[in-house]
Amino acid sequence: MDIRNLTTFVHVAELGNFSRAAERLGYSQPTISVQIRQLEQELGFRLFDRIGHAVRLTDKGRDILVYAQQVCLLCQQMMVDNEEMKEKETLLRIATSDSLSASLLYDCFPHIRKSYPGIHLKLTTAGTEELFRLLDHNEVDIVCTLDSHIYNTNYVIAGEKNVGVHFIVNTASPFASQEYLSKENLLTENLLLTEKNMSYRRLLDQWLATESIEIHPVLEAGQADLLCSLVEQGLGCSFLPDYITEDALSRGNIKRLAARNFYPDLWKQILYHREKWVSPSMQAVLEIMTDYWL
Repeated sequence: MDIRNLTTFVHVAELGNFSRAAERLGYSQPTISVQIRQLEQELGFRLFDRIGHAVRLTDKGRDILVYAQQVCLLCQQMMVDNEEMKEKETLLRIATSDSLSASLLYDCFPHIRKSYPGIHLKLTTAGTEELFRLLDHNEVDIVCTLDSHIYNTNYVIAGEKNVGVHFIVNTASPFASQEYLSKENLLTENLLLTEKNMSYRRLLDQWLATESIEIHPVLEAGQADLLCSLVEQGLGCSFLPDYITEDALSRGNIKRLAARNFYPDLWKQILYHREKWVSPSMQAVLEIMTDYWL
């Protein structure tokens, strides 16, 4: 049901005249007539008796007016509360994996500060298991993961997006002319990887185990953007999400490669506990994260 139609109905009922209601609302009289007709069609009965130029509520119209006034009042209160929320100081605690923290802040923080300057954020980084321990103990409000798809009835998925992930090599690498990185390549290349058990690194290790491949990275570090930079310098091969390597790819410094029979399924997800009360501030931040980060 269109709130504008209810608002128009309340004004016509209070003013007893379509023309005066149109003047107050800034609509044309035909628009007012259309809105009332739409509302009557939706309800299935007439709201007004029109005799000459007089407009009077029907019995059912008087009953509906009570509900319509309550709905309009709630909408007005919501708008007032929303404006107050922009000024009120609120702390929201967000936990995410280390590899997501930079993009999350870059994509979302400016919009949060501009629209809701009263909302303060506390960002914590942790591994996937620790993220959900924090959520289960109400030590954070929202978690952002980069991992296999997580579905658990204890959590609400506020938003999610499938993320590509590839091996990357410098364009000067002898492997850059290939479409696929073979198992033999992995054994000879200098591997620059994130730490074990970190989301996409775990997906890689699980696949390597099924292929009976044992690797020995020359570097393990949690900063995915640093690993990408080292690959750009020709210091080795890495395995990283596509959003991390996008700039290096556009500069023409790296080549993305897949591996045969390896289909990593990686997801960005925004979740909160199903028992968590979603405050207006939290809802606003969730909407910004969904719109600008996923």
